[in-house]
Amino acid sequence: MDDIQIQGTSVPALGLGTWQLTGQSCRETVETALGMGYRHIDTAQAYGNERQVGLGMDAAAVDREDVFLTTKLDGSNRDERSVRRSTRESLNKLGTDYLDLLLIHWPNTPWMASLSETLGAMNDLVEEGLVRHIGVSNFSPSLLDRARDISSAPIFTDQVQYHPYWDQRKLLDYCRIHDVLLTAYSPLARGGVLDDPALVQIGNKYGKSPAQVALRWLVQQDGVAAIPKASSREHLEANLAVFDFELTDAEMERIRDPSKVKTGVQFVRSQLPF
Repeated sequence: MDDIQIQGTSVPALGLGTWQLTGQSCRETVETALGMGYRHIDTAQAYGNERQVGLGMDAAAVDREDVFLTTKLDGSNRDERSVRRSTRESLNKLGTDYLDLLLIHWPNTPWMASLSETLGAMNDLVEEGLVRHIGVSNFSPSLLDRARDISSAPIFTDQVQYHPYWDQRKLLDYCRIHDVLLTAYSPLARGGVLDDPALVQIGNKYGKSPAQVALRWLVQQDGVAAIPKASSREHLEANLAVFDFELTDAEMERIRDPSKVKTGVQFVRSQLPF
């Protein structure tokens, strides 16, 4: 699996997203994924599965230092006290002494806390060694710029929805300039890529599925990591099998067909998974 170098840290370009994975299925999926070679796991306080993710990691014969682990602050945990308390709770549930990455899940609203207060508490967690990197999720380029200006610790990533039908070039350009990782969630457009004629045709050329072509399109872009959700062994294996072929420049452009690409940074909350 390829790695991405961001701010001097190596991050696997492909990870496992765990949204909607719960209970025994979540634990087994994480354990199976790590056994297959996944080394990048993404969860969130809002998913309600941190304990199961932790149990899956514990069951796998993989050193903790070899896994890049991310969780995200729930919307109710944005003031200084809640950031500290909830992060320690996440660490306990995950069964780990530290997080590789802690994110603000969605931009703060006025009733939560100021962005300065949230980032200040996250910075303190970095200084205490409980968190190695901090970042944001679903932030526009302007909000990301503001976060970078406020935070004393570098903003490591902006995790956003990104796939062939959602244009994130403005954000990606910004991230590349400032050495920020763009992490793509819902990279398969919630199954929308599976019947795409262009992806089908390109996939036939390489003996790959449309989903594999879509994932390859993402991880082939400089500074982009993808975290597709999967639960079956078949899908876990298929998602990993995107590093043995390379798309041409023409194919990369064809996949990003302007006629089917939307613009903007994020959907309305009601239209998106966490």
